Amino acid sequence: MRILVVEDEEGLAESLRRGLSADGHVVDVAHDGHRGLDLALAGGPYDVVLLDLMLPGPGGHAICTRMRAHGDTTPVLMLTARDGEHDEAEGLDAGADDYLTKPFSFVVLAARIRALARRAGASGRGTLQAGDLVLDPRGRRCRRGDRDIELTARELGVLACLMEQPGRAVAKQDILDEVWDTPQHIDPNIVEVYVSSLRKKIDAPFGRRSILTVHGTGYRMAPDGG
Repeated sequence: MRILVVEDEEGLAESLRRGLSADGHVVDVAHDGHRGLDLALAGGPYDVVLLDLMLPGPGGHAICTRMRAHGDTTPVLMLTARDGEHDEAEGLDAGADDYLTKPFSFVVLAARIRALARRAGASGRGTLQAGDLVLDPRGRRCRRGDRDIELTARELGVLACLMEQPGRAVAKQDILDEVWDTPQHIDPNIVEVYVSSLRKKIDAPFGRRSILTVHGTGYRMAPDGG
């Protein structure tokens, strides 16, 4: 894979470059937001982009927002020393696909990168539909009626889990097992963050309620798309 690392801690950036190169990846590195944004928009195409949250110049959120505004759907993994549900939700709103808090193990990072690339390009699912909501996991496209909806790779995975079983309750843990690469290390409640983000994109703008909460279990997709 070709990977872009945007990280201002030069020691960490070099460590990531060496580790990822040793795994057989081609790695470009930027140490500030301006260079990172230039590479992200014009230096690719990349298979995965690693973005530090706090950077000189545009930060990770700003870079990710600009990428999505330009129609770039490259999977983005946000790296940060901060932690908490609010920060992850902010990253999701900017269009990030995953979130990793420093310090992290390189083994976990490598697993997350593989998972992002797999979800982005190797999905074998066919087109899924619930009412006027249509999801094409292979093409990473979602639309409701005639309006396209931009989803991150993680949001796409969660939505596909629900749309594959319309009308049936899907447990949070089952969603974790399907969509996350290392589910045993993740709080199942993180699924709530992604469902909330999906509702803002596929339901709220259209006055719909397609993803329903099943108390004590998880969620289910309304067969008619809400």
